[in-house]
Amino acid sequence: MPDPAARLTLTVMSTGASHPRTATRTHIFTESVIREMTRVAAMHEAINLAQGFPDFPAPDALKAAACDAIRRDVNQYAVTWGSPRIRRAIQESYDHWYGWDVDPDREVTVTCGATEAMASALLAVVDPGDEVVVIEPFYENYGPDAILCGAKPVWVPMERTHDAGGLRFVLDLDRLRAAFSASTRAIVLNTPNNPTGHVFSRQEMEAVAALCREHDAVAFTDEIYEHILYDGEHVPLASLEGMKERTVTISGASKTFSVTGWRVGWIVAPAGITDAIRKVHDFLTVGAPAPLQDAVAAGMETLGDEYYDALANDYRRRRDILHHGLMQAGFDCSPPAGAYYILADFSSLSDEDDHTFARRMARDIGVTPVPGSSFFRQRELGRDLVRFAFCKKIETLEEAGRRLKELGAR
Repeated sequence: MPDPAARLTLTVMSTGASHPRTATRTHIFTESVIREMTRVAAMHEAINLAQGFPDFPAPDALKAAACDAIRRDVNQYAVTWGSPRIRRAIQESYDHWYGWDVDPDREVTVTCGATEAMASALLAVVDPGDEVVVIEPFYENYGPDAILCGAKPVWVPMERTHDAGGLRFVLDLDRLRAAFSASTRAIVLNTPNNPTGHVFSRQEMEAVAALCREHDAVAFTDEIYEHILYDGEHVPLASLEGMKERTVTISGASKTFSVTGWRVGWIVAPAGITDAIRKVHDFLTVGAPAPLQDAVAAGMETLGDEYYDALANDYRRRRDILHHGLMQAGFDCSPPAGAYYILADFSSLSDEDDHTFARRMARDIGVTPVPGSSFFRQRELGRDLVRFAFCKKIETLEEAGRRLKELGAR
């Protein structure tokens, strides 16, 4: 018969009274607030404008290609860094859009989404103690990614302005310049930007490039929304003078083809950096789903310019519907120049903090945003902000607008 004391010890451990020590790095950041708000939306049966996934179908060409790949038994490991077919499709895409000469065998790595791409790339390049400049507001993964590398993030807040067009965020070049030092190893830049919708201008990108060259820094650019553009131009940082050899360009299929659950992203980087990235990627995930790589390649090969034009035009219409609804409800916001989010100031509607306000919206109004502070390291900078995603059906956004009127009437 087991010893009673042993049974007691097992009981204490299983009930959680005693816990093994966890890594200090995990105490510095939280789980995703965006995905938490999806759970809040489901709990209240609210319209989910928090997480950036479409509620409409992917292109038929991609779905048919995915089914075809599975039927052809493309079900085993692809080449770790991506099948030859998708790497060629990526190379041809960059040549078509930007006249950019990319070597598909030595400079392209296919990853499990752009999220894994950023983590793998930072782990491959950044050493513990290196300074990494992160512009805020930022997509919530960037801070934890830097921390997991043991890096020291240096936060650069964008300038917040209010004009006749509404709330806007622009890059303060003087503040950015002051953030660079002899310890700066890298900068993380997202354009078109999540959550602000800001599209970094050629002048802003040239300023970033000049700082990288001056300080021998590597730029990590998240360009996942490159084809969701309404105003301005998308300027890949790697296309600027002296930047191809020091830029890690990240993108993927999730947003362009409305397949956020497929987890097919990619990295384009100089061969030497790519070698290091592939080592990290291999041991993190082995590889992205093989049949879905084939399907994304098929989409890139067969969908012409008219698809990309329609993508931006359709999102422009969605943007305008949500922006109108938010303005009518009393939010201060401007139409974004790119991506599919609106970051809105709710201070004229409530003196609550952003978490309380976002949850009350889900519960009482039936529309769920993301608390703005989750996009800032300096949390107080986002306490009067919430982010809405408009990658939804027109009827979803129109219904959200009707519900938002109730908020404005209170």
